[in-house]
Amino acid sequence: MTHPRGSAAKSAALSAALSGAVDLSALKARADAARQQRPAPSSPPPAGGGDGPPAPAAGAVLEVSEATFQADVVERSLKQLVVVDLWAEWCGPCKQLSPVLERLAAESGGAWALAKVDVDANPRIAQLFGVQSIPTIVAIAGGQPVDAFSGALPEPQIREWIKSLLDALKDKLPGIPDAGGEPVEEPEDTRFTEAEDAFERGDFAAAKAAYQRILDAEPANEQAKAALVQVTFAERSAQVDPSSVARADADPKDIDAQLAAADFELSQMQVDEAFNRLIDAVRRTAGDDRNRVREHLVGLFELFDASDERVLKARRNLASALF
Repeated sequence: MTHPRGSAAKSAALSAALSGAVDLSALKARADAARQQRPAPSSPPPAGGGDGPPAPAAGAVLEVSEATFQADVVERSLKQLVVVDLWAEWCGPCKQLSPVLERLAAESGGAWALAKVDVDANPRIAQLFGVQSIPTIVAIAGGQPVDAFSGALPEPQIREWIKSLLDALKDKLPGIPDAGGEPVEEPEDTRFTEAEDAFERGDFAAAKAAYQRILDAEPANEQAKAALVQVTFAERSAQVDPSSVARADADPKDIDAQLAAADFELSQMQVDEAFNRLIDAVRRTAGDDRNRVREHLVGLFELFDASDERVLKARRNLASALF
């Protein structure tokens, strides 16, 4: 099986859309604006009465869009395992795999939910996961990717995969019953709630201050560290003029334009483009200008999981450009 190329802490769900960081709430703004327009669960009962496969239990199978991704995948995964099926109408293996997943979700009795994503209609979600082929299946728990595979696996292998996930998560995910059979609710950390609420209001200063207070009390809190980096970038990228890319391309010597263009490209999930732009700028510059570009690029690396393939590649290219 292949694993997702990066993951973000729950608090880092406040960042701008960054596929490499696998920020699963990158589409949160759209989700909040369209929360009331969420479609009903798909997969009606088959024709012919009880001769076909069982109809999914209520909420077991969801047709997910960019607008509903935050609520139907990220928020749901805080209490329940969510399996994301990234598919397309033209994909033959998808037509083999999707019905199997739907049936298994229906049979699970609510132990997990299937979130179906048409990648043609929702390309930003596919970019978010760095999908290179379909079908791609990603398991989400606690707001993070925990495992994934590509291709149409045999049903017994899929059953075993899901069972192993549920077994591993039963002591960690509130929605999976404990030994007594009752869900265990995880209390929210109100400090993070304060920061997240500030971010949703667009009050970046208040969000940063809230995360900084957490770090002042707990310097080793990795969630707060990651979230502070993400919010700082979100604030900066929100102020970038989209025309900065054209300006940077027109004048490669304009360092300010190169930095702004890289921020804009990253906010649009053009990760490789942003990294390559700054690496090229490092090659062209020297002295203080080179150091400034290098520091900006290293700061962008911090937005991603350190094991992200694109970050590892960019670090190698940066080292080559410097030495």
